[in-house]
Amino acid sequence: MKTVTQTNLVAIWILGKRIYVGLLLPILGSWCVATGNAVTLDNVFQAALDKNPAIQEAKANLEQAAGQRLVLRSMMWPNISLAVPAGVQAGHRSGESGVKGFALARGFFTQTLFNAAVPPSLRRGDVGVLIAQQQLNVAVIEQLHQARLAFYAALYNRSLQSIREQQRQRLEENAATQKSRYEAGLTDRSALTSATVQARELDPQIESARRAYAEAQLQLAQVMGRNLGQKTALPEPDGDLKVAPMNRDLDSETAAALERRADIKLARLLVRAANEDQRIIEAGYYPAVVGNITGDYIPVTGIHRAGSTSKTQDFIGSEIIERAGYTWHVIDNGKVGGAVLRARATREVNELTCRKLEASVRRELLSIGNNLNAIESRERSLAAAETAAQESARVVQQNVAQGLVSQLEYRLTQNALLNTRSGLLDAIYQHNLAIAEWDRATGRYFQFSEDTAQNVH
Repeated sequence: MKTVTQTNLVAIWILGKRIYVGLLLPILGSWCVATGNAVTLDNVFQAALDKNPAIQEAKANLEQAAGQRLVLRSMMWPNISLAVPAGVQAGHRSGESGVKGFALARGFFTQTLFNAAVPPSLRRGDVGVLIAQQQLNVAVIEQLHQARLAFYAALYNRSLQSIREQQRQRLEENAATQKSRYEAGLTDRSALTSATVQARELDPQIESARRAYAEAQLQLAQVMGRNLGQKTALPEPDGDLKVAPMNRDLDSETAAALERRADIKLARLLVRAANEDQRIIEAGYYPAVVGNITGDYIPVTGIHRAGSTSKTQDFIGSEIIERAGYTWHVIDNGKVGGAVLRARATREVNELTCRKLEASVRRELLSIGNNLNAIESRERSLAAAETAAQESARVVQQNVAQGLVSQLEYRLTQNALLNTRSGLLDAIYQHNLAIAEWDRATGRYFQFSEDTAQNVH
């Protein structure tokens, strides 16, 4: 697998394995470096990688999987132990008397010679680490995607608030003009009232955009892992929403997504893990052969064995005993067979889930692509309409100041301008959201580098 090379690249290290994070965000090239409390999207991603609780938990699970891998590998390693029994032996036997102290040194060496569970256990340990890695992938993708959506939401609501405040400023200027004309006797009171009401109508809309912006800031701080209990300012996104054209080849993108999406890799690994679990359970059908070597070092002679009745049964010196034995559970009353059936059912469910996930990739990309086409068409239409609405609003504003047009006509043109600008901003925002969904669906957020897979095996 080749690492995605992008302009914006973030790297993290986990257990000696390098993981690269690459994002296809061409619009970020024009964003300036963050200053003060302002943050770029790259800053948000880096903070999320470093401090996001979900990502930190996934990193810990990866370390846990590495430990479990060692446990599974220990089945094939020898078991060596040492014991030093010591004590006092008393009693009388013909020709002996008194109390004698003693100390022995005993060593035990046990080696598994044959166990059908060893090969699948080794493979299961490797797969477990790979599963934890892909779970980390999925967690990082989810959190980075949420950070990206919150970042775009903050930019959108801040821009929407700015548009509405600019519109309110123009309406307030018109209200001031109508007040001057009313005081000069050039118009009636209804024109002044209408202009004032029109300016005040935007107050709740501006407040709504302000609250939505604060909520997006809060979501951004949470995904960045900031401590909200302290008196710290919320992050302020740096930049503006823009539309960046992109080529969308459905066939090539579908094939690439099937190769690099972390959730699909995880689903495939879960199938492998369930298969190895079934093989481990099936090992109960076969015998297990173990070799033992026991050695006793006896520095003092004349010590009786427990239960001995003559000197011929006593310790006469150091000794080594080699043994080999096997166990074979021939009849288990369905214990192994039932466990195998459950494991097989789990594997089949995982296989079905994996196939469904793979089959949904093209359908998901097609849906996002159609949505992008509709949004781009709407954006072009609104961009053209905005130019006409600005010109119409400019002409009417000049005429209303001279009393040549009514307040109703002025109100209609200003509302049309506001709706067109708001609609254009919404189209740009929806386009950015759709691009983010496209990057997520095609697996573009990040991948393991080539040396990661080599280090696992």
